Amino acid sequence: MGRKRKTSKKSNKLKDFLTKEIINFFEKAPDKNYNLKQISEQVGITDRETRKLVYFVLCELTDRKIIQETEHGSFKLKRRKRNFEGYIEMNSAGNAYVLPKDGEGRDVFVSKNFLNKALPGDLVQLRMLKEGRRPEGKVVEIIERAKSHYIGVLEVASNFGFVRPDNPKIKIDFYIPKSKLGDAQDGEKVVVEITDWPNDSKNPYGQITEVIGKPGSNEVEMKSLLLENDIPIEFPEKVLEESESISAKLDPEEIARRRDFRPVTTFTIDPDTAKDFDDALSVEFLESGNIKIGVHIADVSHYVKDDSALDKEAEKRGNSVYLVDRVVPMIPENLSNIVCSLRPDEEKFTYSVEFEMTEKGEIQDIWYGRTVILSDRRFTYEEAQEVIEGKDKNCPFEKEILTLDKLAKIHRKKRLKNGALNIESEELYFKLDDEGNPIGTIKKISKDAHKLIEEFMLLANKSVAKRVAFNSKSTVPMIYRVHDKPDIEKVNTFIVFLRKFGLKLNISGEDDITRGINELLSEIKEREDYTFIQQMAIKTMQKAAYDVKNIGHYGLGFTHYVHFTSPIRRYADLMVHRVLDAHLNGKSYSKSGALKSVAKHISATERRAINCERESRKYFSAKYVEDKVGESFEGVVTGVTNWGFYVEMFENSCEGMVSIKSLENDSYYFDEDAFAIIGHNTDHQISLGDHVHVTIAKVDLFKRQIDLKLD
Repeated sequence: MGRKRKTSKKSNKLKDFLTKEIINFFEKAPDKNYNLKQISEQVGITDRETRKLVYFVLCELTDRKIIQETEHGSFKLKRRKRNFEGYIEMNSAGNAYVLPKDGEGRDVFVSKNFLNKALPGDLVQLRMLKEGRRPEGKVVEIIERAKSHYIGVLEVASNFGFVRPDNPKIKIDFYIPKSKLGDAQDGEKVVVEITDWPNDSKNPYGQITEVIGKPGSNEVEMKSLLLENDIPIEFPEKVLEESESISAKLDPEEIARRRDFRPVTTFTIDPDTAKDFDDALSVEFLESGNIKIGVHIADVSHYVKDDSALDKEAEKRGNSVYLVDRVVPMIPENLSNIVCSLRPDEEKFTYSVEFEMTEKGEIQDIWYGRTVILSDRRFTYEEAQEVIEGKDKNCPFEKEILTLDKLAKIHRKKRLKNGALNIESEELYFKLDDEGNPIGTIKKISKDAHKLIEEFMLLANKSVAKRVAFNSKSTVPMIYRVHDKPDIEKVNTFIVFLRKFGLKLNISGEDDITRGINELLSEIKEREDYTFIQQMAIKTMQKAAYDVKNIGHYGLGFTHYVHFTSPIRRYADLMVHRVLDAHLNGKSYSKSGALKSVAKHISATERRAINCERESRKYFSAKYVEDKVGESFEGVVTGVTNWGFYVEMFENSCEGMVSIKSLENDSYYFDEDAFAIIGHNTDHQISLGDHVHVTIAKVDLFKRQIDLKLD
């Protein structure tokens, strides 16, 4: 609606009441327009101050697409087509929501009784049954199946078999006639293809197309996880042949066409387990007192040509996938780990952005172009951190690292001042033995060395985006990394949540949310519940994605942003390199028309990779505590639902669930507004952030689930 809105000081109860009354009012007259005065009178509001709250509710309902603004100051109910197309997204109870294909309007609830054989991800035609705050519909046609193959465990009877899907959101089994079992044995993980789904059958018919193996081993479970998420495991022979034909030896004629950075001090800083080093930094001190910082990125586009077999496979995959015990690369290992990887003491082709800065971090000049580098050393994050903390005084690159650290902190401070969200990342890692079994857990937090690399990568990404956008006579098609403003509903929920901890989010409107969250997190940084509250703050944010339409990146506070710095593991970056190269040479990228569909595709492959990586951690968490059934741990409540609550155990950082049915001495119910599970008779509450003692009751590797019991 394009207005700056301020939150009211009226109570949330009044706001909730007005929201319901306004929706009811519009539903009684769905085709009429009303202005603020008319609406206020209809819901019984006459005073000027409360009318401001009515206006705020109208703005919120417009953002939620329940009503629409037909002209300045007038509103009407936003009616959806009675029949429309959308995608099925199922929950663990077997019910679903349909996400509109065109992105217009809200998600529509579909009861499991009205799914009409639809499965997760299917494109369906939906018929509306009910409008309002919680629209409902029914599937009338399946337009396109999301997939034809599913993963599960085979159970064999005398003349047939059933495959129980790995995906817990699929609540039906696949019927397998005896003739379609192949060599599969009872209890094995298999791939099943749907062959038919008769109208009079509750279950789809299928055939076994591949046997994965016996459940329980890392190899079988990780392969199942990848196949379930449609992530290719093996590279086609043609792709491997193309990759193997590429030599790591640099062509002298190509070197001559590039800017030579080999004499300049250059190094990489990466995780200790990394093999695909796709970024390096160079530092050159000038007589003027200025410093030249080079951000050098593996020049994958030099080797992976448009429309080659390598390119088509990289686009199909979209990104590398990082599971706990393995990496599924976007491009074959000869390229990702050898030819393109910026390994120490090896000459490499790179695409670079060089910044000339003053010692105060002021950027005087920026240069973009293709280069050749020679990395002098490979640092792990831990090694670089020791230099920053003064623990390693013998490092020959101490001056360069400390200079980079100083400049990075200047730019980070400026970025936060300009509206970036200040989030301290924290990731769970597993120590694995020689057989790949988990023997310990580590929670790694982002330190100065991580932030150093992050800041210069952000700077390069932002600069490339602006170079293409602003130094052009006309708009240049580009794949942007975009991040929309927070959902105001989620922000309001977060405000209510904070009250339980005696905290307040001080904001004056939606343009002020980042500043308010940053101030809040800064104030509570030393509190025990800091990490937990930060996670809840992150949940108020939208998810970032790729798009040719630039709306900026809200979380980073950037008006223009692309992914340029990781082309070994992200197809988006490879495409950005190609667009930038064409632009610098005064040309238009030849496949600009395809960028929109590519952006949509790689956003989807990113989501499936994130899901796969999360499920991988859940599996290894279950595997790690498999031998600890019956042991007790202290933990914190990290999530509350109508079926139970989740607890993260302090000792191992693994998360399990306490079922509401397992709670003793009372019958409990879920209070969504209170973020708590409450006893009917005792009023005993279990809330987000509570410290509890739990016992591991059961571990299910098949479901990747840890069942806990409250002590």
